[in-house]
Amino acid sequence: MKTREHRRKGREILASLPISMRVAILNILRIDVDDGSTVTDFLPAERARGVTIQSAAITFHWPPLPEQVNVQPAAQKGSKPLLTPSTEKHYTINLIDTPGHADFTFEVVRSLRILDGAICILDGVAGVEAQTEKVWYQAEQYKIPKIIYINKLDRDGAAFGRTVKEVASRLFVWPAVCQVPWFDGGEGRFCGVGDAVHLRAYYWPDKDDGKEVETISLDDPRISGTPFVDEIKKARIALVELLTEHDKDDILVERFFELGEQHLDIPATDIVASLRRCVLNQESRVVPVFGGASFKNIGVQPLLDSIVQLLPNPKEIPDPEVSVGRTEGTLTELLNGNLLSKEIPYEPSKSPKGKKVSKEKRSLAVIGNLEACALAFKVVHDPRRGALVYVRVYSGSIRRGTSLYNTNLQVTEPAQRLLRMYASDSVDIPSLDAGQIGVIPSLKYARTGDTLISYIGANPKTGPPPPLNSLQLRPIEVPPAVFFSSIESNSLGEAKAVGSALSLLIREDPSLQLSEDEESGQTLLSGMGEFHLEIAADRLIKDLKAKASVGKIEIAYREALLSSSQPQQTFVDREIAGKRVKAGCTATVVSLRDEEMDEDNLGDYDSTVSEQGNRITTSISGPEDPRAPTEAWNGKLPSHLSIENIHVALRNGALAALSRGIQYRFPFTNVHVSISIDPRTEIFGTDSSSVALSSAAREATKAALREAAHGGTAIMEHVMNVTVSTDDASLGAVAKDLSSERGGLVTSFEDADATTSGVREDLPNIDLRKVYAPRDPFESGTSFADQEQAMTNNSNQQRTIQARVPLGEMLGYLKHLRSITGGRGSFTMSADRFERVTGQREKILQKELRGY
Repeated sequence: MKTREHRRKGREILASLPISMRVAILNILRIDVDDGSTVTDFLPAERARGVTIQSAAITFHWPPLPEQVNVQPAAQKGSKPLLTPSTEKHYTINLIDTPGHADFTFEVVRSLRILDGAICILDGVAGVEAQTEKVWYQAEQYKIPKIIYINKLDRDGAAFGRTVKEVASRLFVWPAVCQVPWFDGGEGRFCGVGDAVHLRAYYWPDKDDGKEVETISLDDPRISGTPFVDEIKKARIALVELLTEHDKDDILVERFFELGEQHLDIPATDIVASLRRCVLNQESRVVPVFGGASFKNIGVQPLLDSIVQLLPNPKEIPDPEVSVGRTEGTLTELLNGNLLSKEIPYEPSKSPKGKKVSKEKRSLAVIGNLEACALAFKVVHDPRRGALVYVRVYSGSIRRGTSLYNTNLQVTEPAQRLLRMYASDSVDIPSLDAGQIGVIPSLKYARTGDTLISYIGANPKTGPPPPLNSLQLRPIEVPPAVFFSSIESNSLGEAKAVGSALSLLIREDPSLQLSEDEESGQTLLSGMGEFHLEIAADRLIKDLKAKASVGKIEIAYREALLSSSQPQQTFVDREIAGKRVKAGCTATVVSLRDEEMDEDNLGDYDSTVSEQGNRITTSISGPEDPRAPTEAWNGKLPSHLSIENIHVALRNGALAALSRGIQYRFPFTNVHVSISIDPRTEIFGTDSSSVALSSAAREATKAALREAAHGGTAIMEHVMNVTVSTDDASLGAVAKDLSSERGGLVTSFEDADATTSGVREDLPNIDLRKVYAPRDPFESGTSFADQEQAMTNNSNQQRTIQARVPLGEMLGYLKHLRSITGGRGSFTMSADRFERVTGQREKILQKELRGY
């Protein structure tokens, strides 16, 4: 499981708390985010800037193991009873703290890929923000069960009830309020929470550490008959009503009628079981909501209880997706032998006793030697320990000293040590079992998204027998980079060291991309945003000690064709690395805007793929040419080539040609390349290697692009979908700035608590009148309609602006937005598509590119 939020809402303090409950065997104390020394933010740049840059992992037990807590006698004079965890069983929790900044969204994505559950931490003052929505929907794509924790309820302006309504209206879920905030005297100090599930209250004295907590019955004279107790009962009634409506299992409904329809008489165990069913069945759209103040540790212990009660264990998550060769399926199908039998060719074989062995038995025999299967989801360079590869084990167990085969890179590496991480500290462990997250240090080749397997009797060089050597878990998708800056070594002698440092940086963060401008020779570093590149440059120079200079941040434009080409046939016949290469092919290029491709018309030996905004079709059999030999191709190829080899080689050649434009030198986009090869006349035995085919395809595509460029090319820029969250008072200024100053198109204005009809057609509408939310301390005793009207008229009410803005106009926008909104605005953006730069902006950009 994990915690996630927008920017910093005490997430790191929450992650630090369980560590503080341990004895000093690890010498890790609770450290607070406010002074820049949080446990999970250990990078110098994180502590200096007060922002999470990379995800960090810690492992702990809840409830704490007996040797990890200082147990004091309950009868000790003057002592207060500690909160007794709701279960006596001890659970191991792997917690990953992820960044909230939009520029580091890849850190969130690769963490989501391997997690079983998530805690969405919201700021009780700011509520649901733009980045919150973005990360929430990313988690939904991976079908991750979630619970919500509303933090900072001790701050002025915190509004638990308002945030609950925003959860319903902006995240399209039914909030199941499990706790209500407790303010001393109704409007005083935030001192605890009321538990609507167990019908009790938790009180934290006014102390800094928050470890001392008191459980109070609703019948206790100190609170009995107060509005706070009435609110807890009201929350219980609303919770039962919500669960009986959305829990597909009728157990709670039957229990409700058995007890005479008395909401308060239903046992807490039945409610917890119903909540768990709803959390695991995400079609219910029910999400439990808790509250607290992590800085004072108020509400954290009950939240940890809810983690072990409500979120799934590794055996309850959806079956992981895997592929073996071209066959896709699930991990269970693989382990059962069903998936592998589809890839094993039928070859009659016999057992040692001479009996025939079926494909199913052969596949089970191969699978039987599979010891472990894991996914590498993160690589971190440590100055002392070298490369630290974070892995999630999906089946079996990885033992210390085991050889691991990387099915992506086809290499074998030994796992000489295994570590369990506590942020920047670690402990050696003997093994990593299924469901666990750990670290394997000193792996030289493993990258983010690689599948690692342990196989008994595997050949050290060739790995497990085919097709198991092609086994891959679902990869981690890397989003495209949108900004870039140049990197240059300070001297020629430092170039090699800078290159090595850049390689380490790219291995750590695959969302950074490295390229070289062929014309200028400059090394270009591309990333997800301005802050992303700023942090990357900071790490390169300060942490990795690279002696280099960094250029200004620029926009990654694209080039597009305005016309098409005639077929261009090209032959290559030369020596490469001392070997003769000879091959030919024919290429045609067409603007994608001018045609629609019907893939159903492809032939048996044709292949079409879409990559980097272009479409590439490769055909084997040759064009319709009256000069070609009259006899049909018989389907035979040289022994060193296969149909797949030819398609891949031709495709790679086309991609190489598309990577550099003709007029502006930007990579091409929106181009359909069609390449055909006639094995009768354009393949020349062993001279036609994969390298020869790629070279021929590259030259033919370049020739077609040059001919089409005679009709002109256009500069294309990324147009971004921008969502700005701001207060009502700043709404007009923000909208004017987006449309008038930045050339954007404002598409909609939305209230943070507006009804959701028509906003997301794929999700159910949430009727806010049916959403229970406790009254906030500053709320007046008005009706729901009056509250909504009051919120609409409130100048501090959060509003959302949707707009489409050119990426180039978003440089430096965050600082400007904070300036015009008094620091209250935030935004998120995602790439929509490339569009042509036109009008005055095109003239200005052309002048900048030409330098005159």
